[in-house]
Amino acid sequence: MLTGSGLGYRRALATDLLSQPHDTPIHFIEAAPENWLKMGGILRHQFDQAAERYPLALHGLSLSLGGFAPLDFELLKQIKQMMQQYHTSFFSEHISFSQDNAHLYDLLPVPFTEDMVHHIAKRICQVQDFLGEKIAVENTSYYFHSPLAEMNEVQFLNAITQEADCYIHLDVNNIYVNAINHQLLPAKQFIDNVDKNRVKYIHIAGHNADNPQILIDTHGETVHENVWDLLDYAYAQLPQIPPTLLERDFHFPTFDELLNEVQHIENLQKKYKKEI
Repeated sequence: MLTGSGLGYRRALATDLLSQPHDTPIHFIEAAPENWLKMGGILRHQFDQAAERYPLALHGLSLSLGGFAPLDFELLKQIKQMMQQYHTSFFSEHISFSQDNAHLYDLLPVPFTEDMVHHIAKRICQVQDFLGEKIAVENTSYYFHSPLAEMNEVQFLNAITQEADCYIHLDVNNIYVNAINHQLLPAKQFIDNVDKNRVKYIHIAGHNADNPQILIDTHGETVHENVWDLLDYAYAQLPQIPPTLLERDFHFPTFDELLNEVQHIENLQKKYKKEI
């Protein structure tokens, strides 16, 4: 079972993760199944050791829930096998599209329309039926707002998850980045209006703010103070405190610095004394 604060599993962090004392603030790890399905050798051995020590969350990158190419059931079969192998019932994916007859190697946005709600919800239901588990879907950062939009981002997220009867994977950094970049939906208003009973998992990460008018979601920076404040605000609104993961994909600082950020998550969770 996933609880508390976690850290994304990366090869560069394997040794440090495996050498943590028992009182570490890292209570779980997360991995993208696509990166590990065919991995072998010493890297897979380290991954297996980490997954034996820490509960594992799986976060997909390429199901393309917002796309129109047929769902990749061979990939889903492998994900299901991985979930069974590592005894995890948690899988999440992005509300985006990432392939159109070929992988695009990016998470591209979809228009916030009623038709897309029905399309994505139908595909989520197919995934859930195949896996035999409810999944969670993540709000993504995006850099182009479609003029076809019929609703705002949080209305779109709520409509999809209600129709598909799935969970919400809330990315707090993405909420903040989109709020600054598009000036359409204030970040706290997103939190106020999200279907809080469906929020079962949270991501927090850093972004590049070299240009304060266009923030870039990089996962390669320390978490900005405004994003920490937004996480605090979200915890105050939620009926329960979901497991929350620090995403860091590159430009790694010292492991102690990463631990400090994970500890910050745990401290905020304890602040509200709700179920963790």
